Amino acid sequence: MLRVTERLGTPEQPEVTLTLPYELRVKSRMPVQLDNGENVGLMLPRGTQLCDGDLLRDESGRVIRVCAAPERVSTARSRDPLLLARACYHLGNRHVALQIETAWVRYATDHVLDDMLRELGLEVVNEIAPFEPEGGAYGGGHGHAHNHDYVHVRLV
Repeated sequence: MLRVTERLGTPEQPEVTLTLPYELRVKSRMPVQLDNGENVGLMLPRGTQLCDGDLLRDESGRVIRVCAAPERVSTARSRDPLLLARACYHLGNRHVALQIETAWVRYATDHVLDDMLRELGLEVVNEIAPFEPEGGAYGGGHGHAHNHDYVHVRLV
């Protein structure tokens, strides 16, 4: 069985794909099945979290693109940024993994959390969609796929 041992930092043309749900993309060492049916061993550095679009290389030199599998999620929407921030605060207080975007927040479906957010005034829908939550403050800077331009301010 070939081992997948490297995450690529430069764009290359993938030869095959690996589709995994979020709960498996946070594991760095396990047997997996590529989308073409081939079994390989994932042997990445401990703590590696894979995101949709990541490129990996196996021992033979083949490039593999990671795909986020569609899974059961809840998506809460609001046009009110303060209401959305309050929703993220309450979900974060419960240590829920969150995918946060401009007008919505997504999390693994939980009817109790769905009801809480509806009570706050958000529209909540249950759907099947890829789940790409934030990596966290100490997640190695590899959260979701879009760029953030931060301005760092030093307070004196």
